[in-house]
Amino acid sequence: MNNQRTSVDLAQIFADRAEHFLKSKRYSLVQKDAFNAILQCRTAKLGGHIQACDSCTHKRQAYNSCRNRHCPKCQFVKKAKWVDKLSGNLPPTKYFHLVFTIPECLHTLFYINQKQAYNLLFQAAGKALTQCAKNTNYLGANPGAVAILHTWGQTLVYHPHIHMIVPAGGLSEDQSEWIPSHKKFFLPVKILSVVFRGILCRSIEQAVKKNTIKLPREGKSFEELKDKCYKKQWVVYSEKPFTNPENLINYLGNYTHRVALSNQRIINHTDGKVTFSYKDYKSAGLRKKMTLDQDEFIRRFLQHVLPSGFSKIRYFGFLALRHLQANIEQCIELLDKVTLLPELVGLNAYEVYRQLFEKDPQKCTKCKQGKLYPISAKQPVPT
Repeated sequence: MNNQRTSVDLAQIFADRAEHFLKSKRYSLVQKDAFNAILQCRTAKLGGHIQACDSCTHKRQAYNSCRNRHCPKCQFVKKAKWVDKLSGNLPPTKYFHLVFTIPECLHTLFYINQKQAYNLLFQAAGKALTQCAKNTNYLGANPGAVAILHTWGQTLVYHPHIHMIVPAGGLSEDQSEWIPSHKKFFLPVKILSVVFRGILCRSIEQAVKKNTIKLPREGKSFEELKDKCYKKQWVVYSEKPFTNPENLINYLGNYTHRVALSNQRIINHTDGKVTFSYKDYKSAGLRKKMTLDQDEFIRRFLQHVLPSGFSKIRYFGFLALRHLQANIEQCIELLDKVTLLPELVGLNAYEVYRQLFEKDPQKCTKCKQGKLYPISAKQPVPT
């Protein structure tokens, strides 16, 4: 038995090929752990409890969640609480969305050196942003940024990139002044792209020399790979600024705790084939369908499982966690505007659900009067 909300979900697809993938030597331990967690999420294998109504005879079985960060069923509360907390740690101003991408010729190197390469990607994006923003020809201020790593494209292909949310301005060197950016763009993206490419290529070259990053087997030398990188036009995308803080917070939530593919995008799973929807950004975001062999579908999903303990959210500039509180207070004072206040701090999962949907998840679905409690004790259900 299991708890399901959609007609087809990732766990069902995994179940069809569980024996094959869990025995395969092709996948790492962390990938197999994620596979197994998603497979068992909200099933009897993870245990659970029976809830009984304190007003009628109704009972229901509730199963435990796996809480794996790659599971599409387990991200809602984490996302809601993180976004809510962040809302109180952002200056009340406009925001830009920047996307730092790498050329395809680096994909194999990144995949076989994930932890080291992703760290270098974060560092290069943060340094490029800070270096360009501090240049008096552009902004002349210390910027702030929240950066999120994604490794996938809409069709689950491997595509490491950094999403960065940047306040439209920065603090002066002595922190006595808020310096606003241009209304339509934060920094010239062509300059930012060139600086980002130089920093990342130099960092990878140094790591190769120190043997902390391995070159792909098919590559002859880093110089050859570097030549390919410099022949490619690197692109840092910049989207129009957000003027409404609430829109920004909702937008952030769509990126921070997103997994490679949600259950809602899975359309069909029959005869060893999986059909899912995706946005084709080359066709103005038109929604399309793609069908893959189930083994290829699972392989694509598993290549986006992050290394154990790796943090996919980082903070830069005046939003860096070390001096965050003091910097935010200074920003609020200089901007002289009201900022958002967190509402979910300290709440458990049930309380978060109740707060967001104004609906009591413990209310009996049968009599509509009583509350559901664990059958062993009439007390609030623990998270």
